[in-house]
Amino acid sequence: MDARTARSFIVASAVGGAAIIGAAQAQDGDGNTLVLPDVIVVSPTPVPGASSIDKDKVPAFVSTVTSQQFEDKKSPAVADAITAHVPAAIGINVDGTDLSPDLFYRGFDTSRISGTAQGLAVYQNGVRINEAFGDSTNLDLISPIAIDRVDVFTNNPIFGLNALGGAINFTMKNGFTYHGGEAQVLGGSYGRLYGSVQYGKQVGDYSIYFATDALRDDGYRPFGAQNLQRAYADLGYRTQDSEFHAIGAFSRTWLGVQGTTPLVLVDQQYNSVFTTPQTTNNQAGLVQITGRFDLTPTWSLASNFYYRQFDQYHVDGNDADIANCGDQGGTDGNACLSNDGAFFGHNPNDYQFTNHGQPIPFLGDDFPYGTTAFTATHTQTFGAQEQLTNKDKLFDHTNYFVVGGSVDQSYTHFSSTTTLGQLDPSFQNLFTGFPGSQAVLQTEGNVGFAPVWVHGSATYFGLFALDTLNITNEFAVTAGARFNVANIGLSDVSGQSPDLNSNASYNRINPVVGFTYTASPALTFYGGYSEANRAPTPLESQCSNPALPCVLETALVSDPPLQQVVSHTFEGGARGTLTIPNGYGTLVYNAGVFHITSTNDIVNEASEISGQGFFTNVPETLRQGAELSLQYNYGPVSLYANYAHVDATYQFNGTFSSPNNPFADDDGNIFVRPGNRIPGIPSNLGKFGVTYAVTPQFKVTAEAVVVGDQYYTGDDSNLNPKLPAYYYVNLRATYQATEQIQLFGLINNVTNHRYATFGTFYGTDTSGGNVNATLFNNNPENGGIGDARAVTVAQPLSVYGGFKVTF
Repeated sequence: MDARTARSFIVASAVGGAAIIGAAQAQDGDGNTLVLPDVIVVSPTPVPGASSIDKDKVPAFVSTVTSQQFEDKKSPAVADAITAHVPAAIGINVDGTDLSPDLFYRGFDTSRISGTAQGLAVYQNGVRINEAFGDSTNLDLISPIAIDRVDVFTNNPIFGLNALGGAINFTMKNGFTYHGGEAQVLGGSYGRLYGSVQYGKQVGDYSIYFATDALRDDGYRPFGAQNLQRAYADLGYRTQDSEFHAIGAFSRTWLGVQGTTPLVLVDQQYNSVFTTPQTTNNQAGLVQITGRFDLTPTWSLASNFYYRQFDQYHVDGNDADIANCGDQGGTDGNACLSNDGAFFGHNPNDYQFTNHGQPIPFLGDDFPYGTTAFTATHTQTFGAQEQLTNKDKLFDHTNYFVVGGSVDQSYTHFSSTTTLGQLDPSFQNLFTGFPGSQAVLQTEGNVGFAPVWVHGSATYFGLFALDTLNITNEFAVTAGARFNVANIGLSDVSGQSPDLNSNASYNRINPVVGFTYTASPALTFYGGYSEANRAPTPLESQCSNPALPCVLETALVSDPPLQQVVSHTFEGGARGTLTIPNGYGTLVYNAGVFHITSTNDIVNEASEISGQGFFTNVPETLRQGAELSLQYNYGPVSLYANYAHVDATYQFNGTFSSPNNPFADDDGNIFVRPGNRIPGIPSNLGKFGVTYAVTPQFKVTAEAVVVGDQYYTGDDSNLNPKLPAYYYVNLRATYQATEQIQLFGLINNVTNHRYATFGTFYGTDTSGGNVNATLFNNNPENGGIGDARAVTVAQPLSVYGGFKVTF
């Protein structure tokens, strides 16, 4: 431990802070409500049905989002409630869909976009839902109405691979936890129509739960329509000493994801788009069996077995870098991939495009070439978990001990092709019958473009143990570890690229230690240290050569495996519940600081070739900061306030490829220094909300989110102006017209604030054929300023209304 890290840990352990404490409820055999003591319990492992522990015994900052908080948001997107109620979490709309934004926590990301550095482990009822091929997560496949609670854990490697910054654990409803039924319908701006139904019932030892929802939305940008259908079902059986659940789920989403748009176009028309089509179709199915058995009064066994299938079809339209081969030393009059004079050791004709082995003619510098990539991913995963829990006393001290293991086996079929098209003035890529139209692109040297058909496999094993010992009633210590093994393989199916065949193995033991000290119900201190790792995915391992970049999600090349990423986390803080004198309510608080260094972080660097990139390890990154959560309740008023500061920086000297960055050198490189901020991560987050019960039937809510400035993705050297900070304010009102009927209304972005949630750079020299006069005039070669900034704009003012019927 170096001096800087030691100082950070000492400070962390001394900080004061907050814990969300609420009343738990249960029912007796007659269905009467019994109010339990004000103690919240959490399960510190992902195994469903396992025994839990008092939240105040967890040596980390733990955030919980309840089913009521998801219900209050009236949103089809799970990230909305997590953003509001987890201080260091923020959902950032990267590519134009609010249903599945990138979800950041403490500067680590979980995203559905391949090529994103995935730093969070995500589980749904014990099933790891980081997809096997790229560790991506598709949160659009989870229905908020079926969620019982979400726990966001930090400092806990027991959750396995990808828990670098933490783990998100979705616990779903069942017929024992949800009774009754409801149907809800919402409609409003941009053609949105959203409906849901859920029903749960317990009959003796048996239970049933079912939920389904569907949405149609035209989108706030052209070609941005979204549709989804989701269903979840649970059949349960329990006795005094056992409980079993059979679970089935199915989800299908169709997302119009329009990505970033050059700022010069946004300035002319706020909702403009750049290069279409851009669509993603996701589909997932799950069959799961869980069980819990009390073996003795102090020993219990929890089991989980599942099968999950995931299918994704992605269409990605782009502009194209195509040149006359003769200008690059090749055959004159044929179309070549533009290499900007950098051959990376290839023969000039290696860049020549072919269609079924025949050269494609070049139609001139003014012809507006475009490309459309088609990718298909089909993954099947089988998994199992077993966990033993013991609550025997140890040396006459209360003790909580778990030991267990898991295995996840995935098989992926991945294919991709890229076809040649023509961009029209609205940037749609069309197949217009020109020579080479709709040709499946392949360069003679397989540089950048080549059809791909591969099989991938990923086998993850894990063994873990965790123990929490109460030295006294107030002081507890925790220690444990997890051993991770990842075996990753890739094989070429086409027979055209045998060099893609590869196998790589990674393993690591990740420890965790910590303590908690409860001075009083108003004050609990905690502190801890842990390590976690993630293994490179097949996508990353086979796309790490800058001389052979990949169209992300579209092409793979042969490369040596990357190194696994390892994080080292120190954190500390305090939490508690304060009762305000004279009956003025209660204040629940949670505050903490964290210091996380990551070695061999995997980053995605841009290529000279439009829409392409490659992965590389970097020596060290640092994410450190503080987070604070406050929740106050008094009579008809309840409010929350959350704040987080995240300082995410590089800790090395190095060179990155970022050819579209205005400050890149002639080779397309930028230079990173220690202390440069990692782009795309806001440094400050603020969330505020207040609900006032005007009458017992009528409630109004105002919520605001403030997001600090951030550097554009691709500006790792921090030389360009930042993407500005932004805010949005939402209003909500509910009226309980009768015992069974509730009416509600929502206004999102009530101030109609126009802002961008994400920014990157585009190539200003790729407006071939004067497709758009604005881009043509922006091109430096034509005397323009060459503004390379491209952004994703947020949804403007939106109004919705609806009703809910309970039965």
